[in-house]
Amino acid sequence: MGQVLFVVWRESVEALLVIGILYAWLRNGDKTARQGLPYLWLGVGLGLLVAVAFGAALVNFSETLSGETQDYFQAAMVWIAAVLIVQMVLWMRYHGGTLKQGIEASLQKSTQNAHWWGVTLLAALAVAREGSETVIFLYGLGFGQAGYILPMHLAAVLIGFGLALLTFYLLQLGGKLFSWRAFFRVTEMMLLFLAAGLVQAGVDKLIDKEILPALIDPLWNTSALLDDSNAVGTLLAALTGYRAYPSLMNVLAYLIYWAVVAWLVRRTQRCLTVKNRPA
Repeated sequence: MGQVLFVVWRESVEALLVIGILYAWLRNGDKTARQGLPYLWLGVGLGLLVAVAFGAALVNFSETLSGETQDYFQAAMVWIAAVLIVQMVLWMRYHGGTLKQGIEASLQKSTQNAHWWGVTLLAALAVAREGSETVIFLYGLGFGQAGYILPMHLAAVLIGFGLALLTFYLLQLGGKLFSWRAFFRVTEMMLLFLAAGLVQAGVDKLIDKEILPALIDPLWNTSALLDDSNAVGTLLAALTGYRAYPSLMNVLAYLIYWAVVAWLVRRTQRCLTVKNRPA
């Protein structure tokens, strides 16, 4: 439940950020700019429809599979979700600083040319992108894989979205204790740990299917300090990839994951430095 809540919260905040920028620019503009508001809400609705349709198609496709094929598909979705989380973090790190300026530049062009369908497209793409990513993340976490949605998962979605609205409102107020930059830096690390947990879950599935060797199993046992089968340990395992008695393959996969992430972050930072360097 904690994973579902966090994913919905973080993804909803990102979508609200884009929609908030669009709404503020149109609402606070002149009479011409305010004419674009209906197109904004149309885009939000279309984006939600795309995300819901994608989720339904994903679940229906999974139900057509059976036996080991479905197990392999679900394992693949876990890995895809982990890759998308890392990609999202890197994208926000690279584009976050200029996201507002880029959106406002597109809006300015739409206003000048009265091409309000551009506003609809911007909103629809923002909501559909975050919504589709959320669908993949949640499916990778087991959401809807049984053919129905558990009440606790549905509650987590509603709570996560409610917290996203509250977070967006508080961040819009501004404050000395937190900012958008601080928020995204903290949640970036949380997302990267969540992706690490998904990688470990994928490795576990492949070991169970004997596609990957466990090598040494277990490599150590820390269940005396924190057992990953109790409530706290299970949550930590899901959110960070912690294992009380991991195999050597689990440890190697975890180290390789963080090495690749560190390299990608450094590479993104170098590209960002070059991008912001004065001509």
